[in-house]
Amino acid sequence: MLLVLLLQLGTRAQALGKPPFVAFERGGLDAVELVAKGRAAPIYVDGNDHAGVLRAAGDLQADVARVSGTKPALLKNAPLGIDVVIVGTLGKSALIDGLAQAGMLDVAALRGKWEGYLIRTVTNPLPGVQRALVIAGSDKRGTIYGIYELSEQIGVSPWYWWADVPPARHKAIYANAGTAVADAPVVQYRGIFLNDEAPALTGWAKERYGGYNHRFYTKVFELILRLRGNYLWPAMWDAAFFNDDPENGRLADEYGIVMGTSHHEPMMRAHKEWARYGKGPWDYHRNEGVLKDFWRAGIEKTQGFEKIVTLGMRGDGDEPMSRDANVALLEKIVKDQREIIARQINPDMKQVPQLWALYKEVQEYYEQGMRVPDDVLLLWCDDNWGNIRRLPTPEERKRSGGAGIYYHFDYVGGPRNYKWINVTPLPKVWEQMHLAWQYDATQLWIVNVGDLKPMEVPIEFFLSYAWNPAAWPADRLQEYLRLWATREFGARDAPEIADIVAKYAKYNGRRRPEMLAPDTYSLVNYDEAARVVADYRALEARAERLYAAQPKERRDAFFQLVLHPVKAAAIVNDLYATVGMNRLYAQQGRTATNDMAARARKLFADDAALTRRYHTMGGGKWNHMMAQTHLGYTYWQQPPRNVMPAVSEVQVPPAGELGVAVEGSAGAWPEARDLKLPALDVFERRPRHVELFNRGGKPVPFTVRTSDPWLLIDKPSGTVDKVQRIAVDARWDEVPAGVTTAQLLVTGPNGTAKIDVPLHKPADAARVRGFVETGGVVAMEAEHYARAVAAPGREWLNVPDHGRTLSGMTTLPVDAPALSPQDGMRLEYDVHLFSRGDVKVHVTVAPTLKFQPGQGLRYAVALDDGAPQVVNLHADGSEKWWEKIVADGAAVFTTGHAVDKPGAHVLKVWALDPGVVLQKIVVDAGGMKASYLGPPESPRVR
Repeated sequence: MLLVLLLQLGTRAQALGKPPFVAFERGGLDAVELVAKGRAAPIYVDGNDHAGVLRAAGDLQADVARVSGTKPALLKNAPLGIDVVIVGTLGKSALIDGLAQAGMLDVAALRGKWEGYLIRTVTNPLPGVQRALVIAGSDKRGTIYGIYELSEQIGVSPWYWWADVPPARHKAIYANAGTAVADAPVVQYRGIFLNDEAPALTGWAKERYGGYNHRFYTKVFELILRLRGNYLWPAMWDAAFFNDDPENGRLADEYGIVMGTSHHEPMMRAHKEWARYGKGPWDYHRNEGVLKDFWRAGIEKTQGFEKIVTLGMRGDGDEPMSRDANVALLEKIVKDQREIIARQINPDMKQVPQLWALYKEVQEYYEQGMRVPDDVLLLWCDDNWGNIRRLPTPEERKRSGGAGIYYHFDYVGGPRNYKWINVTPLPKVWEQMHLAWQYDATQLWIVNVGDLKPMEVPIEFFLSYAWNPAAWPADRLQEYLRLWATREFGARDAPEIADIVAKYAKYNGRRRPEMLAPDTYSLVNYDEAARVVADYRALEARAERLYAAQPKERRDAFFQLVLHPVKAAAIVNDLYATVGMNRLYAQQGRTATNDMAARARKLFADDAALTRRYHTMGGGKWNHMMAQTHLGYTYWQQPPRNVMPAVSEVQVPPAGELGVAVEGSAGAWPEARDLKLPALDVFERRPRHVELFNRGGKPVPFTVRTSDPWLLIDKPSGTVDKVQRIAVDARWDEVPAGVTTAQLLVTGPNGTAKIDVPLHKPADAARVRGFVETGGVVAMEAEHYARAVAAPGREWLNVPDHGRTLSGMTTLPVDAPALSPQDGMRLEYDVHLFSRGDVKVHVTVAPTLKFQPGQGLRYAVALDDGAPQVVNLHADGSEKWWEKIVADGAAVFTTGHAVDKPGAHVLKVWALDPGVVLQKIVVDAGGMKASYLGPPESPRVR
């Protein structure tokens, strides 16, 4: 079936989430020949249509030539030819209006719709025209989106310029007869914010365009429109959109981009303009008149442009207001700003889109009682780390101005900046923006994208989901990436590429590169650091193989969108783990300490070389774009240059000396005498390991003896140059039931190390069912429940990949009332414990915030028929707790329970409030070791 699908995709165009109506082989005599036999169907657009439509029609003309090598004519008079493409806006195109009046084009559903469009084939629409593909829009942007829909269908990626994605070439292009596509957005305003843009984007823009001028922004405008966005907050660290280049604003309006200014830049004035033209303090209490004149000039300068005016006021430089700021003063500021708007634009304020961004402390003002008129859009915000702070209540949803969301893929601030590469998994975006959709915060979605370039994948998903959230339920998230990969790189490798892109973002999401330290992942417990590095390196190897198999013309795109982010993250994670091992080796006195230091230096150099490769690619087109520092953080702000983590070196004595370390322990023999391996377990059947290492310059011989013949080692003797790992396992069929301990004896020139080897093979092993305790823990991924019990009208939903280790389980509908344990919304897990006594249950959940007023989100947990223990995720509202959960990308809560007898038990976990996302559960019976991700999942016997 997959082969058949791939063959079909090879002859049909792909657009994300849309039924394909373009083919590269004729599908019938009535199919419109867009390109055939070296001829391209002319494109007709009424010369009286919007300038932005005329310009986009020119893009379509160029796109057809990119795909076919044949450039169609672009006509502004009567259509000519057997096959034609007719483009136009209702009320602006005489031909579109005429087709509608003649009954040849049903536009009833299109009239009055915001940004709606339809695409359909029409037979014999005009004298001399046999077949036409008609693109009609309800308004300017509707028509533009219809044009770009066709461009994408013929194979032109929205990222053809910004990521160098070349279209597949086809000599023939057809629009299938009977094509009828109609669409319009759910979220009214959908946009991006170019922020935190220095040094990378700023350096690139200055070198290529001389700064943030109209030559730069026309590239941004086109990208936004191709992605079906319509809104922009421009770069503002060292730029002022309307002031830097008078053409910026004019062209934004011509293209069809709705302009705004960021959450702390009121009245269409960039913050940089205050530094240039402001007089006195940025303080309304002391400088009201100057500020009013400053804001009045912002409205004057943007007169006639489509825009959303930001209201309110924060402190100078995006800081909180001064301590003497109060709700009354802030309400007066908004009132005065609206009076300026009323005088200069329209006294009917409902006709002027305005927003108030409830960012950081501004939300606190709202909660203290500050209000703005109902026609002002309330822009709720996330916590800068992708967790929405607040969503409208049922009463707030009645406001005529509606609500929106300001979201982040990039941030400068505490607990640490993250602005280098993509660290946001799509399932996380989906889960949070699904909440926004269901809570009717759908007037405006805008996302901080930093430098734009590294965030290509999440940007497109964010805007696609804003266009039509219903098209992308959770179970289609993996399909979304497959379709994206098919469009960019073809169907053959699409499933593999999609998996790589999903996984690197997932791995980055569990700990952002800027937050890494040498001890982030445990160096000794659960092989955690080694497993994390191996995961990244395995992804890198897969990406390298695919890169080598790409046609030469696609390699730059593949490098930018797939290989670079994978390699970059792999190198940095490997670097920090290597530095951690270097420090551990130094403590143990290993000769290999110096090798680890050298390896760390090489990885640091590899990071720099990868950046240079990015900057020289394509003749230097993207120079500066990866200039963001990301190594050497010591507090929230970035270091001025990348700094390699400090490494240690040891002086190596000439003579050899044996040292012995065991899995799960940082100590080493001969200093550590009580060496003990983690238990070998009949249910896990996983080998353990011992490391023999040299503490001197000359190789040392060793022998390893076992206390029992069924205890297996893979190297009974040999020589240690620097490090020799010995695998330890058991022939379980020969291990007597009830045996609990064996021993290894490791002998070298400087003595014999004794290592205890615990074993676990209970006599009743054949009767065990469920998740089995091993090593004193039972670890379970949330989606691996035994039973899911749902209350009436509710359901459990698995959000694939929404978790640090596997996925997330949440409940629908997300706006339903809270439940009690008696309502039965729970997951049950069958577990087997081998002793009685007290245990702890650690539940990992997504770091969802309390997005509605009230007590906070809650879950409950019980063992067997014990009383459910209710846990409030938001009982601790401290900044310290928030910093921990956003840094970790998860929150872990612990409850205590009594086990009355060994054997089978049922662990029950209730979701009491919608929005709780369960990811992992660990029952600690006394054996859990310190680690970042927790123990790997326990064996499950069915």
